[in-house]
Amino acid sequence: MSIALIGVMAMQYYFVRESYKQKSQLFDEAVKASLTSVASNIEKREIIDFAREQDRINQKKHEADQAIQKHKEQLLAEQLHIQEKIKTLQIKQFEHQQQYKDQQENLKAHFPNAIPVNNSFYETYVRRKRYQELIDFNVINNYIGGGYFETDIELSATRQIPIVPSKDDSTRFIIPHFLHGQVTAIQTATLAPKINAEIAFQLHNLEKQLVDLNSRKLASASTLFDTLAIIGGKNADILKNVEFSMQLVKRPFRERVNFTYVKNELQNELSKREINTAFNIEVRDDQSYIIYETLKNEGPDSKNKFARYSTKLFENDLGRTPGQLSVYFPKSAVMRDNMSYLLLPMIALLALLISAFGYTLTIIFRQKKISEMKTDFMNNMTHEFKTPVATIMIASESLRDPEISSDEKRVNRLANIIYDENVRLGNHIERVLNIARLERENLKIEKVNVHINTLISGVLESMQLQLQKAEGTLTTDISAKRDIVIGDELHLANVFFNLVDNAIKYSPSAPDITVKTYNSKGHVVVTIADKGMGMTKDQKEKIFDQFYRIPTGNIHNVKGFGLGLSYVNDIVKRLNGKIYVKSEKDKGTIFELVFPLKTS
Repeated sequence: MSIALIGVMAMQYYFVRESYKQKSQLFDEAVKASLTSVASNIEKREIIDFAREQDRINQKKHEADQAIQKHKEQLLAEQLHIQEKIKTLQIKQFEHQQQYKDQQENLKAHFPNAIPVNNSFYETYVRRKRYQELIDFNVINNYIGGGYFETDIELSATRQIPIVPSKDDSTRFIIPHFLHGQVTAIQTATLAPKINAEIAFQLHNLEKQLVDLNSRKLASASTLFDTLAIIGGKNADILKNVEFSMQLVKRPFRERVNFTYVKNELQNELSKREINTAFNIEVRDDQSYIIYETLKNEGPDSKNKFARYSTKLFENDLGRTPGQLSVYFPKSAVMRDNMSYLLLPMIALLALLISAFGYTLTIIFRQKKISEMKTDFMNNMTHEFKTPVATIMIASESLRDPEISSDEKRVNRLANIIYDENVRLGNHIERVLNIARLERENLKIEKVNVHINTLISGVLESMQLQLQKAEGTLTTDISAKRDIVIGDELHLANVFFNLVDNAIKYSPSAPDITVKTYNSKGHVVVTIADKGMGMTKDQKEKIFDQFYRIPTGNIHNVKGFGLGLSYVNDIVKRLNGKIYVKSEKDKGTIFELVFPLKTS
């Protein structure tokens, strides 16, 4: 049976292991296929969304072509108008500059030494006469060849003072007068500005307007790829595809992935393959940085508890490292759930086999034990019945002797012996029959009021002869104030008789027995204690079994069938009572019986 059970367990283990491997492989393939499908769908969705956006833009552009063309014509007309204005103002500015040039040449003709100065220098050193002495004239003669020199006069200040800002944009000149190489006096001349400021301001504004018009024209111009197509003579659609791909690749990786779409799509793909368990997602960009995850790191080994599956994202991008989509599953839990329909019946059948095996062994050992105890019971019963039968036979044969039968005293004594031995045989038979009736559940138990104190006193009084014969001592403390219980007086008397009788029989020396009664929480408690041979813990657990007798080796001085305590235990339970045993080897035993009191 053991070999067969081990063989069945080994076959089940092999079958479960192979099934686990097969289902694990199928699970891995399903998850990888789902990831590949999701990665492909992400790329397709990106292309479709971008194409739709481009189509929408192109439609709007087509619808706005006429307005743009009209707007271009308006811009061109406005540009021509502004250019005409600029041209007119440039002519006026040129005329003003020519007028200034004529004035300057006229001044130079009359005063060759006229020196132009900026207005700040004029306001600081010339206009304020007290500072004119700080002006320094440096005459420089530059040889120009042919015996000629060109004289150049530079103005500077011998001491720097705070500069006074200019008050207008006129052109000023200083005319020095020399005597013997020294400046004796200075004269100033003022001409109109070189440039007409009002005309210059108008020109600036018109040029700014022209720049704005050019910017607006460039904004409505064709794209670079349209220009390249025109220059290279290529089909514009081909270059549009190139432009399309480059624009997709240039987008930030985080913007290319819709995490909600990824999660829903992955859930749908897994559901198609009958994988409905919870999962966690991790997305890494082209730099291997985590940009999205649903699994939080609680420790260095938190992700090691899950099985990891990965696939590449945007693998077809040119010149760029692809991203990565990973999914984490509690694979062991998933496989356990997937195989539960197989494991539970197998475990149940295996448990049933083991239970049947254990039950069979228990029954075998129990039957073996019962067989041994019944054999011991038969031996004891034979011994118990043999003695009174032999005594009755001897007494009967003696009565047949004429000499003895004529002696009335001897006849009476032999008759009493026969009677006592018959009573003993009747008691033995009654005890066996009571146990049989208990097993068949047809033992009649009366439910009447019983005074425990009175009943115990009567039992102890009837056993005084046995105590005296064993030279024992009896101590009583029957002090329970409330002692009425509902029970069967005969069977309760038998219970107490059995316990006191055991206390006498299992005391190797003179018995020392103590009997007490007292009340405790609505119950009456009866204790019967002795100082006899006691029991071990293992023996104490078996004393209420039928036919069990505490072994005493080869010595058979303790008579009995091993049925008394089994009878006691059954009667106490039938009367809703409880029995407790306290015992130590060679120190004695205490039986404690607890019965519920009759309620008012």
